[in-house]
Amino acid sequence: MSIRPLASASRALAVLGTAALAVAGFAGSSPASASPTHFGVKPLHGHTTAAATATSGSTLSVGSSASQGVVSPTPKVYLVFWGSQWKNDPAGVAPDMQAMFKGLYGTQDTWGTILDQYCEGVAKGTVTCGSKGTHVQHPTSSPLAGVWFDNAAAAPGSATAAQIGAEAVKAAGHFGNKTQAPNLNAQYVVLSATGTHPDGFPNSGFCAWHDKTSSSYGTLAYTNMPYVPDTGIDGCTTLTDGRALSGIESTETHEYAETVTDFWPSIGWNGGNGEIGDACVNMDSFVKLSTGSFDLQGLWSNAANNCVTKG
Repeated sequence: MSIRPLASASRALAVLGTAALAVAGFAGSSPASASPTHFGVKPLHGHTTAAATATSGSTLSVGSSASQGVVSPTPKVYLVFWGSQWKNDPAGVAPDMQAMFKGLYGTQDTWGTILDQYCEGVAKGTVTCGSKGTHVQHPTSSPLAGVWFDNAAAAPGSATAAQIGAEAVKAAGHFGNKTQAPNLNAQYVVLSATGTHPDGFPNSGFCAWHDKTSSSYGTLAYTNMPYVPDTGIDGCTTLTDGRALSGIESTETHEYAETVTDFWPSIGWNGGNGEIGDACVNMDSFVKLSTGSFDLQGLWSNAANNCVTKG
């Protein structure tokens, strides 16, 4: 599991203030509950864990010679807005996430082309795929494959990791992905509503994380995506643009890319500083797509031997 910890925590707290945190329900939120087995921790800026730094030691190598579960060759994203609490979306997260994924394809999306150098079905330890293996394919149409507002009942106020995984399984059933085959490319982004505390957020020191879970539909890849704007303006991003949505855009692009390149963590692509996004937590860029401009986090490129925001 890769955790994308909060950025700009001090700025977020300064913006919200103690009173605002109490109004949001944070004063009583649970302490850190993230499992120590989580992979690729992206630290909270200003938190107790230092942020990863891009170096030559960040070079990614593949952790398995398997031909499935290593990467997601043709990524498909399913957005799951969990719980009746989504009737309240003060920052406009739901339309923003949909617009971002509707634009992450084609020639205008040069950020996504960073991913197509990575592959599966090659020898463990490979760092350059070349023409070998099955590569990630840059989408020629939107990777957004489905949107579900699961609002028949309220989501747990403080969902556990197991409950988040169970919601991903429920989503797979909802979307009709009931065998392993479609779930070799599907990633389920479980988005929690404002004021909720999935896996201890925000006091657990992360912005989001991704993982896998076993089910009757096969092994599923999913993301725990809290309501990042609750951390305040400029939370979970290194940009200081005053946008409430920049942090969640940066966070979700981090998790999306890490899921694509380490689909069932951690048999995919990892390096000395973790997964593809972990070495690049200090790089955010406001990028124009066909559906608008969004804060996309930089990713590690073996080809460039550096963090980059375009392939």
